[in-house]
Amino acid sequence: MWRIYCALNLNQKRRTKKRLPERAPAPLAVPAESNYSWSFDFMSDALYNGTRFRVLNIIDEGVREALDIVIDTSLPATRVVRTPEQLKAERGLPKMIRVDNGSEMTSLAFTQWCEAHGIKICYIEPGKPNQNAYI
Repeated sequence: MWRIYCALNLNQKRRTKKRLPERAPAPLAVPAESNYSWSFDFMSDALYNGTRFRVLNIIDEGVREALDIVIDTSLPATRVVRTPEQLKAERGLPKMIRVDNGSEMTSLAFTQWCEAHGIKICYIEPGKPNQNAYI
């Protein structure tokens, strides 16, 4: 009986939940000017053969314009940082970026890039996707 438990990996320790740091939610207001606040959001889907891909959408909240859409099978934080760097040449950078609590957005590479460019990161509350609903 013991061998069955080991073979099925039933005696594994449970992972504890990673606790996010306390963050004060920012009020949801539509900026009156363009290039003040951008939203970053991920979507995912699969092809007919089962290959999964992710889509990064970058939206200017002031004019509700899609600035860039990046599609790839893997979008790590360094790739996420590369995209606004490319947009910086043609549009400049925003004062604030609204993101969720995904691993790409809470990574050291993304947060250090935002600090280096003086961009405030506004995280939405976990479990509250409707904070981006007006977009």
